[in-house]
Amino acid sequence: MKWFFALVLVLSSGLLRADKFDNEYEEKAWAEIAVQLPAFPKEADLLEFKVGSVVNTRFFIDAESISVGSDDVIRYTLIVVSSGGARNISYEGMRCATGERRFYAFGHPDNGWSKAKGSRWSRVSGGTNNHHVELYANYFCTVGAPVVSTEAIRFGLRNGGLVAKQR
Repeated sequence: MKWFFALVLVLSSGLLRADKFDNEYEEKAWAEIAVQLPAFPKEADLLEFKVGSVVNTRFFIDAESISVGSDDVIRYTLIVVSSGGARNISYEGMRCATGERRFYAFGHPDNGWSKAKGSRWSRVSGGTNNHHVELYANYFCTVGAPVVSTEAIRFGLRNGGLVAKQR
């Protein structure tokens, strides 16, 4: 009978350790870090990128606003200039792991920011003439690789994209 209790004790302690081992490798829930708005973009810091066959609209990223957070979110200021000269400025985030994007704030002509109300993460989607798809696929995110660095993003924007340089 003693050997039975000893066997039960050994087996139960092994099972407890196995549970602890498995729990150590469970994925932790993702949490977004607090967002700090960047300085308003300056013309000298804008990096232009092309979007598909769009020729009458220009797209820029403020090089100084690009950051990669500890939450693996790439944050950046986007400037879209229409053929008539209208400028839309937004501070945004993109999650490569989930293929999502989010607006944090919108720029004003007086060089100020307004917080985006009710902004939620939404799927990066659309065709080849979509600037979010272009940023996701060719500048910010690489398939099967960790989130790229701020320096790699700036390099890609100056030189035609990360994907182009990896081929």
